[in-house]
Amino acid sequence: QVQLVESGGGLVQAGGSLRLSCAASGITVGWNRMGWYRLTPGKERELVASMTELGRTTYADSVKDRLVISRNDAKNTVSLQMNDLRPEDTAVYYCNTVPHRNFWGQGTQVTVSA
Repeated sequence: QVQLVESGGGLVQAGGSLRLSCAASGITVGWNRMGWYRLTPGKERELVASMTELGRTTYADSVKDRLVISRNDAKNTVSLQMNDLRPEDTAVYYCNTVPHRNFWGQGTQVTVSA
């Protein structure tokens, strides 16, 4: 049974930083392309960052140069360092494989105030 537990969200002012973490069980993050997605009411779920098994990273244009995805194989976790946050980054953030599979965690809320 796969479990993904996201944490690290919160309320931050524009320009601030947060670090999200995703603890995985039942799946080895280093053996999968992993990604961070975000969901905002009224919008489609958006893939904002991903990392392949070999460590190659890709980012959505809207977050490029501000968000950094990383992975800790020993801890089986995936992280997302979020810098220079903007109000439009407000969303619930989830980790999952890329393409995503049907085992979403509860997500972690990120709220950025102007």
